[in-house]
Amino acid sequence: MLFSSKKLLVIAGPCSLENERVCRSVATALAKLRRKHPELNLVFKGSFDKANRTSVSGARGTGLEAGLELLTMVRRDYGFPVLTDIHEREQVKPVAAVCDVLQIPAFLSRQTDLLLAAAASGRIVNVKKGQFLSPQEMTFVTGKLREGRAKEIWQTERGTTFGYNNLVVDMRSFPIMAQNGYPTILDATHSVQLPGGAGGKSGGQREFVAPLAKAALAAGADGLFIETHPDPANAISDGPNMIPLKELPALLADCLAVWRAARR
Repeated sequence: MLFSSKKLLVIAGPCSLENERVCRSVATALAKLRRKHPELNLVFKGSFDKANRTSVSGARGTGLEAGLELLTMVRRDYGFPVLTDIHEREQVKPVAAVCDVLQIPAFLSRQTDLLLAAAASGRIVNVKKGQFLSPQEMTFVTGKLREGRAKEIWQTERGTTFGYNNLVVDMRSFPIMAQNGYPTILDATHSVQLPGGAGGKSGGQREFVAPLAKAALAAGADGLFIETHPDPANAISDGPNMIPLKELPALLADCLAVWRAARR
């Protein structure tokens, strides 16, 4: 198993893979953190396609082939397990040939055929809880993956729709989802997103990433999903909620302290 209860699982990387420069900058910083904090279990993430952009004019990223080349480079040159999203069954085979973890986006968390195809890939599956689902309903989502004989299952909370253009995180989600028997993760950066709330694109409130991340760990979460970028203001997607790369070391140090305290 890639997950270990003795380490804090952190899935980190840029929202979109964008280009080699961005990927190498983030991977280099993560490698330094891995050396400094042996208790971190780091997985590099990046998306090759932002398939659910608010507007049709939104930049979608590298595409499948170029994105998998960048993830292959990170895995080879930096030794990180790598994760990316899949949106269609046809993407499972090529992505599974490169990635250690296949991620099911929140909007697709009830797509049975996609879940079963991911489960059959022989790779770990991280499924994000839909913004429209209660934590109790995740038992049916993970049940599909279990029925499909998934190698390893992770489940990620990313906030619940609360009115228009807003999300909230219910900290009860972590003990509730833990009853399914699989690790629980907080998507700390998408949880502060303001979906569609910035005029044809999503806004965000990154100032709330740190308190939510620490609260989730105190509530029993096993890991964190954190998007980070060297220059969020110029990222092609999710800039308002990504953590500036230079701020990531301090954030993870604080999160490790809470994680240790919660497990004493």
